[in-house]
Amino acid sequence: MDEPLLSGVSGSVRACCSFSTLKSWLPILSWLPKYNLKWLRMDVLAGLTVGLTTVPQALAYAEVAGLPVQYGLYSAFMGGFIYTLLGTSKDVTLGPTAIMSLLCFSVVGGQPHRAVLLSLLCGLIQAVMALLRLGFLLDFISYPVIKGFTCSAAVTIGFGQVKNILGLQGIPQAFVLEVYYTFAKIPEARVGDVVLGVLCLALLVMLMLMKTNLGSDDAPTYSRFAQKLVWTVATMRNALVVVAASIVAFSWDAYGHHVFTITGKTSQGLPAFSPPPTSDTTDNGTVVTFGEIVEGFGGGLAVIPFMGLLESIAIAKAFASQNNYRIDANQELLAIGVTNIMGSFVSAYPVTGSFGRTAVNSQTGVYTPAGGIVTSAIVLLSLAYLMPAFYYIPKASLAAVIICAVAPMVDYRVVAKMWRIRKLDLLPFAVTFLMSFWQVQYGIIGGVAMSGVLLLYNMARPRVKVSDHGILVMELGSGLSFPATEYLSHIIHTQALQVSPPRSVVLDCHHVSVIDYTIISEIRDLLSQFKLRGVCLVFARLQPSVLEVLFAAELQGFRHTDSVEAALQESEILLHE
Repeated sequence: MDEPLLSGVSGSVRACCSFSTLKSWLPILSWLPKYNLKWLRMDVLAGLTVGLTTVPQALAYAEVAGLPVQYGLYSAFMGGFIYTLLGTSKDVTLGPTAIMSLLCFSVVGGQPHRAVLLSLLCGLIQAVMALLRLGFLLDFISYPVIKGFTCSAAVTIGFGQVKNILGLQGIPQAFVLEVYYTFAKIPEARVGDVVLGVLCLALLVMLMLMKTNLGSDDAPTYSRFAQKLVWTVATMRNALVVVAASIVAFSWDAYGHHVFTITGKTSQGLPAFSPPPTSDTTDNGTVVTFGEIVEGFGGGLAVIPFMGLLESIAIAKAFASQNNYRIDANQELLAIGVTNIMGSFVSAYPVTGSFGRTAVNSQTGVYTPAGGIVTSAIVLLSLAYLMPAFYYIPKASLAAVIICAVAPMVDYRVVAKMWRIRKLDLLPFAVTFLMSFWQVQYGIIGGVAMSGVLLLYNMARPRVKVSDHGILVMELGSGLSFPATEYLSHIIHTQALQVSPPRSVVLDCHHVSVIDYTIISEIRDLLSQFKLRGVCLVFARLQPSVLEVLFAAELQGFRHTDSVEAALQESEILLHE
């Protein structure tokens, strides 16, 4: 082999194995050498605070996913370890969320084995997307679609917990039937669950308002210690409310009064580390193969990885902007993909970034992703030693936690904003919002399709501003591609060639940066028709890239100028020749 070739290969190998390349794949190497005691103290404090928030939320979100409550904790600890190695945001925490739990339930219907396999497949899809640098695909999900989905998900999740507040049994999962039977069975509500659920809701709302008003201008003046105490209690409100409700339920149960619907028996100890099952067995003994399970996942196998990536990266970008640092979007994709892959080996269902827990992490003053290790340790300790205590957790208290967590996601103000700014954006919002009550994944697909239709409509109907200077001047508002061919041809014909006498036209193209072969064919036809009618078609202010394409087409009779004024003058000269 030639020496230059050998040196080139060795140089490429050295570049791939350089420390800077290694740091890009393992961001922990960027901050670990600078780690100090102050950072450790703040990371431990943040990790403890987030951990005490994570445990009750994980238990509650497992209910949303239709899984035994321990699966929420199984899903809550792997993210802290993986993200410490691979994450680029100091604030983000990965774990179960309300939206991913709802999506998981809509795809697997509360079957634990399939939920774990779904985590593996989603992780593989996300990791491959990261390695192929396909994060740009998330740009095709528009803001109205995201808002429509989150609002619908919040309503679905929140109302789905009303049955637990009321202590009702046998309520169907389909949203329309769920609404009907919840109201129909109100006379069967258990008084104990209703009283406890309402009290938990009131306490959570009160603590949330106390935390919100703590930093407002009209808040009372507290001492520093009192402020810290109020903030700490309000931040840990989920854990405190669940613990208090569990003590109440245990006390009543000890005296033989079973007035609350409780969580019941849960699996003790840590999950086994083993590959997720690739087949399943139904209640009647029928074996379901891997291919049949994947086929049953359907469109959810595309929707869940995308929504997980979208939620996590949106959160990472928001907190990176707020705290003045940068994230690597593709590295974030890799972190969440590896988390879901490894999580499937410990019986986790798909996870993503949590906005609420990330906010707590940031507000507590976390310095590095290492705070996630402390959070994960608390979850593992809960699994190892506290599972028997979870027996007495009232379902009404978990329902209250979920309702308070998802209520802020119902952003009704966004509808008024879209109406004021651009009314057409309400179409994908409404399609996503309404269809998500049928099936969540159909809502997202329908919203994306509607956004695509609007995008194509704008391409097919470019804005054309017409002004009369004796000669018609048509200013094109965007690029020209084949969907716009018929529309542009119709405008020019009706405005210039079908009037009597025919009018000359100057096409002002300074906004046009894209042009394709179909448009060029139409321009060739227009030039021929203008020549037969004895009038002029002149192009003005063409960009160099577009001009190069038009020259390559060798159009007969093609004229262009650098300004509209020059085009008008040239048209006048040509008309008088």
